[in-house]
Amino acid sequence: MRTATEENILQGKGIAIVGAGISGLAAAKLASHKDAKVRILESDPGAVKADKATWLEDNGIDILYGEHSPEQFENCDMVILSPGIPPGQIRDLLPGENKIPMYSELEFAYWFIDSQIVGVTGTNGKTTTVRLIDHVLRNRGYNVFLGGNIGVPLSEYVLSEQKADIIVLEVSSFQLELIQDFCPQVAVLLNVSPNHLDYHTDMQDYFQSKIRLFKNQKQGDLAILPAHMQGVIERETSILAEKKYFDHKKDWNCPGLIGPHNRGNIQAASLVCNRWGITEQEVESAIQDFQPNPHRLQQVCEKSGVLFVDDSKATTLEAMRAALDSLDRPVLLLAGGIFKGGDPSSLSGLIKEKVRMIGLFGDSRNLFQEAWKDCAPVFWKTTLQEAIREISKAARPGDVVLLSPATSSFDLFGSYKERGEAFQKEVLELDECLLSSA
Repeated sequence: MRTATEENILQGKGIAIVGAGISGLAAAKLASHKDAKVRILESDPGAVKADKATWLEDNGIDILYGEHSPEQFENCDMVILSPGIPPGQIRDLLPGENKIPMYSELEFAYWFIDSQIVGVTGTNGKTTTVRLIDHVLRNRGYNVFLGGNIGVPLSEYVLSEQKADIIVLEVSSFQLELIQDFCPQVAVLLNVSPNHLDYHTDMQDYFQSKIRLFKNQKQGDLAILPAHMQGVIERETSILAEKKYFDHKKDWNCPGLIGPHNRGNIQAASLVCNRWGITEQEVESAIQDFQPNPHRLQQVCEKSGVLFVDDSKATTLEAMRAALDSLDRPVLLLAGGIFKGGDPSSLSGLIKEKVRMIGLFGDSRNLFQEAWKDCAPVFWKTTLQEAIREISKAARPGDVVLLSPATSSFDLFGSYKERGEAFQKEVLELDECLLSSA
């Protein structure tokens, strides 16, 4: 295993970094800082902005654009792969019988870490849970670095040369697929439901990628796991760390978070914080002023007795399920986008119980309409804005207009944030006369 004291392990090494996104550029900076010979391979010629391209050129980092080829990997000692790029596509291009090793940026940066690490993975709830952990630990005076898949790559932390007491990381299945030594002292699995099935072979492959978070843990480390998956975990894994299971039964008092799924997120965060001697009572006190990130069951406004809720971050069916479970008012549901996998009909019972009307927009029309046509009245509009205006005509005092798309946003928007912002803008400008006509 590599350690932070081995400062010269990269000196003179040839490193190819595939992908010039946030994590790829951070890995390139770190590798260059450690005196490696770095090249970035990027298929999209417009991916790197001019100022970043100038900085890379000034620091001796080459950028090779275009379709990836075996020639791009010549004289390389290792490859660092950006999230979302299938390893098989790149592995087939690598020269030689003894293939060049491939790592994720997470694994690469870990070689230079000696602080305690909390790693959190799962299909849904990762961002809320890592922010809860960060919030409580900071409240108790700990110096915390919060990063990973949540926005700031671990490589940036290494480059900053700051010294955190505890590193809290949101970790994706993409990042875990290419780890070798990465080992959090506390590892959390929140849940596993259909997601990224356009990338992973099947649900078993996706599950195994998540479980890799625990593969290097040993006795004395802590694994925090969902109680509803205990049978599967005990049967299909060999986790060496101490295992603690959480559920969503405790009624936590956290005004900023609603729903049983968030009670589970808080319970998991509490078990993490217990590791540092923080009691449940102290956790509950600390989370009184906690606020979720935007676009996560965010209550935007109430007009004419109708509540508008932005859950644009709900990019899976399970996230939509959690949102519907969280609301105790009749729901007018807005959904649509690029479907990521799963069985929409699995939500039919819940939709019949909770939803008065469904407004579809963008892609996935045929799939959702066929699955839910007998659950509630369904209509489809080309854009989100049109769907909001149409569904608002049916809203009555006491209703909730909920944007919970159960899809990615890339048919109509650049990100779930852009989708949520469009929802909020349209809702805030909505004429109350439209609502009062229902």
